[in-house]
Amino acid sequence: MLTAAALAGALLFTSGQAAPRVGSHDGYTRLVFDLPASGGAPSVSAKVASQSITVKLGVSLPSEQGPLNAAGVTAYAVSGRTVTVTLAAGHSSARSSVLPAGGGQPARLVIDVPTSAAASAIPAAATAARPPAAAAARPVAVTRPASTAATRPRVVLDAGHGGIDPGMVSRWVTEEDVTLDVALRTRAELQRHGVDVTMTRTTDRHLSTNKSADLEARSRLANNGQVSAFVSIHVNSAGASAQGIETYYFGQPLAGSNRNLAVQENGGGSLGEQLTRQAANTAQNLLGDILAQAKISFSRQLAQKVQSRLIAATGAVNRGVQTDAFYVIRNPTTPAILVEVGFGSHPVEGPRLASAAYREQLAQALARAILDFLNTK
Repeated sequence: MLTAAALAGALLFTSGQAAPRVGSHDGYTRLVFDLPASGGAPSVSAKVASQSITVKLGVSLPSEQGPLNAAGVTAYAVSGRTVTVTLAAGHSSARSSVLPAGGGQPARLVIDVPTSAAASAIPAAATAARPPAAAAARPVAVTRPASTAATRPRVVLDAGHGGIDPGMVSRWVTEEDVTLDVALRTRAELQRHGVDVTMTRTTDRHLSTNKSADLEARSRLANNGQVSAFVSIHVNSAGASAQGIETYYFGQPLAGSNRNLAVQENGGGSLGEQLTRQAANTAQNLLGDILAQAKISFSRQLAQKVQSRLIAATGAVNRGVQTDAFYVIRNPTTPAILVEVGFGSHPVEGPRLASAAYREQLAQALARAILDFLNTK
């Protein structure tokens, strides 16, 4: 079961330092470029012409360019103090704004490109000190631009449990063994496709004898702008009839959800209760934070891709994508999920999880989902 993973809803940093994050909103596409510290909100001017918007900044960014796969835009290019976004055919307006640094986030350049007739009424290249009010209307689905050649994407794989904490144990499997084997197989496939992989463990070991410190150490590996995704792999346990695969991202649990799983995965007993309360408070605080909601949408997308691929590959019972207050996924700044690859306690799934061939199936599907998420072939 889940004893480690990553995130409080997760902001996907793209493969290059100057590459934008891209959000698909109702009526417009939004691009967000992180800006370097400059002691305040950088000055900005913008111009729309020749099927593109060009923004002049008061600060310099690393040079980078790449394609974009979202409505209304086709490519971006960054060169020093100039940011250019190429608009798709039929799109001729855009506006820019600068969000000042705050809440632990750097200053950001925001470019909105209308994708509907109603949205195209906004003035071309309008510049503001804050984002338009429409941005706060609701959380949005966020997509990742295609990887550029500048930097290889990096993924953190967390093989749940290990060392003094074996996780679930049944007559067929021990969780720490299954999670490590699946993680290593997944790493091999990702590396074959040019993805850098960091493992929280590569042998039967723990990161700390203190459970909360162990969770913190795993979680910290996702607090890195160069990490594109954090995936924690676990094996479930329950009564003999329980079976199937389920994937979690951070948030308030759905109505009727079993909080006992979060308590158990957060360390069990009084420690598990305490860490679950802390994580639940974090989830509650995030509800009113639009930026945090956008971060969470990255993790939801990753979870959906992983769940879909695993079910298609294995034919296992689909227990769906869910949210819950897992302590280890409450804070990181990259998309992070917890995946339960099956029930080691089930008389059919337990023996399947003990099979090397089945673990390879799981690993191949998991790797393919991550590659889909990274827009990597």
